[in-house]
Amino acid sequence: MRQSQMFGKTIREAPKDSILPSHKFLYQGGFIRESAAGRYYFLPLGWRVHDKIRTVIKKEMDRAGAQEMITPVLHPITLWKESNRTSSVGFELMKVEDRNGTEFVLGGTAEEMLVDLVRKFSISYKDLPFTLYQFSVKFRDELRARGGLLRLREFVMKDAYSFHATEEDFKKEYEKMRETYSTIFRNLGLETIVVESDNGYIGGEYCHEFVVESDAGESRFLTTDDDSYAAHEDVAKFQKYQGDADEEEMARKDVEGKGVIGVAELAKFLNIPVEKTTKTILFETEKGEVIAAAVNGIYDINEVKLKNIVGCVELSLARSEVVEKVTRAKVGYAGILNLSKEVKIIMDDSLRGRKNFECGANRTDYHSININFGRDVPEPERFYDIALAKEGYLSVEGKPLVAKKGIEVGNIFQLGFHYSSKMKGAHFIDRNGDQKHYYMGCYGIGLARTMATIVEMYHDEKGIMWPGIAAPFRVHLIEIKSQKSEVRSAAETLYEELLAKGIEVLYDDRDDKTAGEKFADADLIGIPWRVVVSEKTLEQNSVEVKARNSREVVLVLLEEIQNKFS
Repeated sequence: MRQSQMFGKTIREAPKDSILPSHKFLYQGGFIRESAAGRYYFLPLGWRVHDKIRTVIKKEMDRAGAQEMITPVLHPITLWKESNRTSSVGFELMKVEDRNGTEFVLGGTAEEMLVDLVRKFSISYKDLPFTLYQFSVKFRDELRARGGLLRLREFVMKDAYSFHATEEDFKKEYEKMRETYSTIFRNLGLETIVVESDNGYIGGEYCHEFVVESDAGESRFLTTDDDSYAAHEDVAKFQKYQGDADEEEMARKDVEGKGVIGVAELAKFLNIPVEKTTKTILFETEKGEVIAAAVNGIYDINEVKLKNIVGCVELSLARSEVVEKVTRAKVGYAGILNLSKEVKIIMDDSLRGRKNFECGANRTDYHSININFGRDVPEPERFYDIALAKEGYLSVEGKPLVAKKGIEVGNIFQLGFHYSSKMKGAHFIDRNGDQKHYYMGCYGIGLARTMATIVEMYHDEKGIMWPGIAAPFRVHLIEIKSQKSEVRSAAETLYEELLAKGIEVLYDDRDDKTAGEKFADADLIGIPWRVVVSEKTLEQNSVEVKARNSREVVLVLLEEIQNKFS
């Protein structure tokens, strides 16, 4: 490609809202331009990179035995109603209606579409397993688009869906995809950490994110120094304080503490350890259900864990009038004692085995101490894990947890029967002639996000430093303007020779740019190799060669340059 003819020019000014290097350099380098918030044009340079990433992904997916296909972008809303995702992800759905009044969803994921496709065939156990994948445009009506390509409202995703007769067979594919994804990202120059995460609106019981550690990311996770455990803060587990079951029960007492609410202040006021306090917070779901979540006072409540246990879509702090109605007290004095029967109580397992603990008295200005299960409050049939893990806590194996941030570049989900059990006819015929639901998994990679992540990991103060496999071109050939025609002739000849050898070249043949401007653009665009033809180099029948990630400049004879990149 001749740079003089390439659409999309470099610029020196970055977008005003660009904070991250990937946003800044991809914009300045002529890779992307914004259309509307969260939606981008990929210019020729950017699309070449995007396509390189696609090629790497496709190669490994094909190697893993997955089969490529494509689904329509518009999903009949009836399919999403079958799986109940019209209500479970309504805040992200984008809907359109055709001239006949038929409603469609702009697909954010394609589970329903693939199930609908597969159920159109008469599948038997002999046809299973299989994995189908596609590269398709996805739409997410994100509340807040940010970070250039890191959080978009429209983007290309590689999404794959596997179909199995049994959970055991699915687990084999899950592990294969875990290895395939690790290989894909490693080939792209990205070292990923496989992190346990929340399945969110996709459904299923468990999933894992592939995270590249970076301060630019929004994924917050906890891990151990030996990498034996890594989990998103939304799902991380840890060792919890357990009460002394051998204590003798003491007499319950209600203590007046007007205006004393926070656990630290409360423990000091009552002259008890913070571990003896109980944090009880009331929530409301989208259906109007009232939930009382209780944890040991030393912990915070993890709302994601709580939502998953309750099975709700939205969870918000209960309104003051609701709190007063169910507790018969002002906000701040809620406890697990004598709550209204309409309240569903969820207790964290940090409350198990406690003796003589404190909790709100459900009486304005009062707190109850020396509360005991069985005597003062019924012990629940089940304790749950609803506490928020934090740095410094111990993992279940007893190792200190370290908090990190990263960019999620891919994820894999266990779907199980989540979709096949909800969508009519989503079954196969087993060996005995019986109908059985498919057992499913899904696997996604966002290509634009991966592209931005590569830049986040490979750049310096001057611009991008593309790893070779993702670079838009392999060589950036620069002709330094000269009055001597042999400079242009040598550059043109070299350009044609490199192309003839199958080497991708961006040829800076621009006559209106100085050498300094061309070098600055080369550093900004970040092609792995820079080759310079000038009067000075031709005096030695050579060209200057410099790797983008090195300061060393070497002279290479013209007759040898073709072999350097072959």
